Amino acid sequence: MAWILLIVAGLFEVVWAFSMKQSDGFTRLWPTVVTFAAMAVSFALLSFSMRSLPLGTAYTIWTGIGALGAFVVGIAVLGEAATPLRILAAMLILSGLVLMKLSGSGSA
Repeated sequence: MAWILLIVAGLFEVVWAFSMKQSDGFTRLWPTVVTFAAMAVSFALLSFSMRSLPLGTAYTIWTGIGALGAFVVGIAVLGEAATPLRILAAMLILSGLVLMKLSGSGSA
């Protein structure tokens, strides 16, 4: 269950990152509201997952999901560049997440 909560927390991190971009520096009301609501949900789910997962594992996975998700949303929705170096960097982040999961620490 902790892993499911952690994955959902990471997805909410993507939501708040995207809505923060849409808030235009917190000058637009609804994207700002979505940002703070998604942050609250993301942090709460992260904290629940940390009840049984180690800090390093949980935080690494959470930030990795957020980073990769924001990268994909940036390309797919915002039209950001998908250069070979950016794709390589995303692949390295993904490989780090896989290695963290496979390391066996905190396999709750």
